[in-house]
Amino acid sequence: MDWLTNLFFGNSVAQCVVVLSIVIAIGILLGKIKVCGLSLGVTWVLFVGIAFGHFQMNVDADILHFVREFGLILFVYSIGLQVGPGFFSSFKKAGIKLNAIAVSSIFTSVCVALLLAYIFKVPMPTMVGIMSGAVTNTPGLGAATQTYIDITGKSDPSISLGYAVAYPLGVIGVILSMIIIKSIFRISTKKELDKLAKSAEEQGGAHRISISVENPSIAGKKIEEVVALANRHFVISRVCRKNGVIEIASPETILSVGDKILVVCDTSDMEFIISYLGVKIDMEWQKLDTGLEARRILITNHQVNGKSLGKLGLFGGFSFNITRVNRAGIDLVAHSDLHLQVGDRVTVVGASSAIANVEKVLGNSMLKLRQPNLVPIFLGIFLGVVLGSVPIFLPMIPQPVKLGLAGGPLVVAILLSRFGTNFKMVTYTTVSASLMLREIGIALFLACVGISAGGDFVSTIVQGGGYKWIAYGFAITVIPTLLVGILARAFLKVDYFRLIGVLAGSSTNPPALAYSNALSGNDTPAVAYATVYPLSMFMRVIFAQLLIILFV
Repeated sequence: MDWLTNLFFGNSVAQCVVVLSIVIAIGILLGKIKVCGLSLGVTWVLFVGIAFGHFQMNVDADILHFVREFGLILFVYSIGLQVGPGFFSSFKKAGIKLNAIAVSSIFTSVCVALLLAYIFKVPMPTMVGIMSGAVTNTPGLGAATQTYIDITGKSDPSISLGYAVAYPLGVIGVILSMIIIKSIFRISTKKELDKLAKSAEEQGGAHRISISVENPSIAGKKIEEVVALANRHFVISRVCRKNGVIEIASPETILSVGDKILVVCDTSDMEFIISYLGVKIDMEWQKLDTGLEARRILITNHQVNGKSLGKLGLFGGFSFNITRVNRAGIDLVAHSDLHLQVGDRVTVVGASSAIANVEKVLGNSMLKLRQPNLVPIFLGIFLGVVLGSVPIFLPMIPQPVKLGLAGGPLVVAILLSRFGTNFKMVTYTTVSASLMLREIGIALFLACVGISAGGDFVSTIVQGGGYKWIAYGFAITVIPTLLVGILARAFLKVDYFRLIGVLAGSSTNPPALAYSNALSGNDTPAVAYATVYPLSMFMRVIFAQLLIILFV
């Protein structure tokens, strides 16, 4: 039975695969268990790895190091692809205020961590690990671990140990802070929902409205002239004449007073467009335009990638009209300068034959979309590793800063997912494929970190004062969340549901987001979370590296 013993306790590639597979499988199964509606999810892999390491089920150090770093790269790269399309747009309009709140929370948590490290003489690598666990930020843990190795040439188990002991209360602390803020301001969920319903705050996205044309100054003008005079992006999809005949609108269509039109525009422009064209009306177009069809077409033709609607000749057709483009779950107003990407879904209105022609141009083949685009992934990883290895010299910092194996791929993934179409690069990945890549990466990373730290975990908690780290982590979680949350509510008058979404996003805390969504019963927290998540994730990674560079 020596072969069986060697398979579990030996020092081979097969033993590494066996141990990692068991650790990940058990961790994933435990992650499905919920207590009071909450679960630690994939983080259970870390704790199972610690248990295996404690009982001396170790893995060859070199193999473990490679698997850990490669898992980290896969994880952060897939995160970058996910958040990239919305990263730059998150700074527009109301997103600026929400991101400012998130940045304040992040900066405050760093200050609290520095203060605790100074007062209680906690080594900075340990405190960075505690801080990463307190804000449930695994990429920050990976960045800190890698940066420490780059600087010292060796690893510090206390980084991952600090993360592990602080993580559970990091999840609970954010939710507890949300409850306390709700109690302090005596917030009524019903009243808050009513305020949201009546709120005039602008939100992005394309919306359909029916308008009766009443402005005599635009009567007799072509639609292209009417749109040009407004100097806003909007689409007139259909026109119902006084005699009840419905037409597909084109740039050459002439409007008359009394026409009823279906307009697609951004919410922020809605009030202006209504007053410019006429008056808003209620109209059920689906019951009237029985001769027309509205269909969503999936862009799968790689030749279309990066080209504008105008260049493709798909804007303002006479027998069809493209009114909206759905990208990453957000509806965009279609206009001639809008550049299409593989994976977009366009809404086309027109006759069946015309829509079939548009379908031929755009593709609409789910089979093609399911085929993975591996070249952009591995090219992006290559460029990310190169970028992460470039030393960046900053004033008053003795050591050059490196983005590392966490920051480099993250930055490249964000840039490629946003600007890849400019270079005819298809970066689209199906949701399931992206999720698989991300989960495999984080599972491998956490398993390796847990096994490495497991040997010293119990002794650290019992004899090394590790129990104090739990209190430090809880303080790093609660103090910034409460302080920033109270100030944002009191002085910036941010509505409660949007606020708790920002607080969950600034701590990159999915369980807190799940609680927020359940409490609100709508997607307001999720939208706020998505608005601040890209910048928050990026800053958490960078701050974790900077603290190691400056104080080690």
